[in-house]
Amino acid sequence: MFFCGALPARYFQYMWHDEVLDEGARYPEEIMKRDAKNSLVVQGSLAAILSLLVGHFAGPLVPVAYAQAAPTAITPAKDYSQAEEHARAVAKELLSRGIPGLAIAVAVDGRIVYSEGFGFADLEERVPVWPTTKFRIGSVSKPLTAVALVQLVEQRKLDLDAPVQKYVPSFPDKGAPITTRMLAGHLGGIRHYKDDENLSAKHYNNVLEGLKIFEADPLVAPPGTKFSYSSYGFNLLSAVVQGASGQDFLSYMHEHVFEPLGLRSTVEDQPAEIIEQRARFYTQPKDQHVLNAPFVDNSYKWAGGGFLSSAEDLVRFGSALLQPGFLKRDSLQLLFTPQKTKDGQETKYGMGWFIGKSTSGQKIFEHSGGSVGGTSELILYPDVHGGRDGDQLRGR
Repeated sequence: MFFCGALPARYFQYMWHDEVLDEGARYPEEIMKRDAKNSLVVQGSLAAILSLLVGHFAGPLVPVAYAQAAPTAITPAKDYSQAEEHARAVAKELLSRGIPGLAIAVAVDGRIVYSEGFGFADLEERVPVWPTTKFRIGSVSKPLTAVALVQLVEQRKLDLDAPVQKYVPSFPDKGAPITTRMLAGHLGGIRHYKDDENLSAKHYNNVLEGLKIFEADPLVAPPGTKFSYSSYGFNLLSAVVQGASGQDFLSYMHEHVFEPLGLRSTVEDQPAEIIEQRARFYTQPKDQHVLNAPFVDNSYKWAGGGFLSSAEDLVRFGSALLQPGFLKRDSLQLLFTPQKTKDGQETKYGMGWFIGKSTSGQKIFEHSGGSVGGTSELILYPDVHGGRDGDQLRGR
């Protein structure tokens, strides 16, 4: 099951976990605690994939009924009316708190059974949100990047345990080997954002240029010794993908990840380009009304947080990872097996995915994202199906 959303955590508390992760280990707007059975899917047997995308919180706006976009025409195999009713209630609550707009999509066993947009993608032009509206997904870009990594492992082009300099010779030696596996599990010691770096308006023409922001900085911990969440670590991984594949990172993602999966609404957030159905981005400073979010150029962090996507695309993406097919079984194990520090401590993070449990005790694979003008949430429930038995990763 997946959720995708664009809202700041200070307004909407997620309750998907049994326990609170170390807040210092995650990007500030990526901490959530919401139980999925209390959200859109109200019967555990229905849960497979769900995606939610919304715009940043603003001041009080119009009621849902004035802004709601028509749901995608879907004829589900089962009666999901109770889940849909709850979804609309959640959307109404969020809009009443000031969110400009959101999109929700649910898939069960690879089939979208519910998809709907609420509110506005553009407040000034009163353009409604549709399930295909493109939002900034922030760090939900990381699971997309992780798929590229394991694909290259399948192709025998990437050694996860080789020093990154094998694929990115220009990256300076840090006195101890930093591997792709470490970076994909936030164990590489690379720092995260500081100050207002996430408000960068500079355009970078190549992922290697973006590495200059942090490549000369000291590590926050010796590689492999401490989980330290880092979007910059994933930026370095984009250079690894580029070096291992011999192909520009964005070209690789389009050709080998987005297009094969039919992710037609998933693109890099290029500010100069005309991108159909891209939402506008909003913010609400404390004690102020809604404002347009400041201009940013996310070209420095495609892999770590620079993609746009839609609710429906994200459930398609998640569906492809519920069982072997697009990726091999061993690749799925790499993504969804928690890594460990050198002293054997489990991190609750695989490669591009947090691993945990819902309050109801079900296994979940998830990632949230925070970006200027939007946040996101994506959740998989790998062991729950709409009528089938078995665990996709274990097989039969």
